[in-house]
Amino acid sequence: MSQITRYILRQLAVGMLFVSLALAAILWLTQSLRFIEMIVNKGLSVLAFLELTLMLMPGFLVVILPVSLFGVVLFTYNRLIADRELVVLRAAGLSHLALSRPALLLAGTVVVLGYLLTCWLIPLTVRDFHQMQWTIRNDIGTVLLQEGMFNKFGDGLTIYVRARTPAGELTGILVHDQRNPRRPVTIMAERGALVMTPTGPRVLMVNGNRQELPPGTGQLSLLHFDSYTVDFDTAKTVKGERFRDARERGLDELWAADPNELGPNEYRRFRVELHSRLTSPLYALGFTLVACAILLTSGFNRRGQIAPILTAVAAMVGIQAVALGASNLATGNLAFVPAIYLAALIPIAAGGWQLVRPPWPVRRPRSVVAPVPPTL
Repeated sequence: MSQITRYILRQLAVGMLFVSLALAAILWLTQSLRFIEMIVNKGLSVLAFLELTLMLMPGFLVVILPVSLFGVVLFTYNRLIADRELVVLRAAGLSHLALSRPALLLAGTVVVLGYLLTCWLIPLTVRDFHQMQWTIRNDIGTVLLQEGMFNKFGDGLTIYVRARTPAGELTGILVHDQRNPRRPVTIMAERGALVMTPTGPRVLMVNGNRQELPPGTGQLSLLHFDSYTVDFDTAKTVKGERFRDARERGLDELWAADPNELGPNEYRRFRVELHSRLTSPLYALGFTLVACAILLTSGFNRRGQIAPILTAVAAMVGIQAVALGASNLATGNLAFVPAIYLAALIPIAAGGWQLVRPPWPVRRPRSVVAPVPPTL
């Protein structure tokens, strides 16, 4: 690797690192606001909140890395043009392809990283994220009883706790159990505790009463007790295993998807997810080639490179729009799956051809020599 390549590559790598970190921090901040409700209403700890939100980062990186690489390539090469460095390098005999070699090396690294994310890491993190989210929302054993609130668990069980002592004891407990609609029960107790048992969590209550209105009698049945337990096991509304969507499946599962088992709509989503994973990392290379092809072949302009930069940005946005449209079309009809590959490969082919082709010959008008009038 020549010194020129290392010089440009170092600037590209450092710039891309800072831009990617900034974009990732912004996206993490905006997306993490969705889970504040779990901290407030579900008693989620800060560590669990960080773990839950950080699981989203690999999915963000697949989108962030190509865009940040594109922006850094435009910025770096525009600065090299403005500082007349590219003019000197071209005068030394370097071609467009040689000048774009540092950007292509970095783009190749991003493509490899993108395949590691899409084919291995993202399915794992998405699966763990959905499993953790599902557990927090539906597994009674991981949900804390909130003080001063009516906590609803499952279908028909509501528990109110006035306060919780530092030792974990509950005081002022009110339980309304209408899991059996024909025989609703209200239970009150002075104190109690949340107890974990092999069959699931239970609320142990001490010194209280159980109130029930038997149907058809019109008389309140009141039972005083010294000790009473309410079992949470029947309060779970979600039973069985959670269905894992396409983003949680590995490539082998996506390839072996059965339309009879999934249904036509879900099967199309699985197939589109498979092809999207195989093509999405290639956009880093496509964006880089488009940026280099437009900026390096535009020539030097003393007024600046505003027009080529805007052209490159418009081309990148257009490629993204075409890719999104191809995915949507393929989700509706699998006959449009080739459009997913065309949207990723055409920018690579067009940008590469623009960099390697020889310059078009410039035709100049022939100069017409005016006849010399005869001398007298």
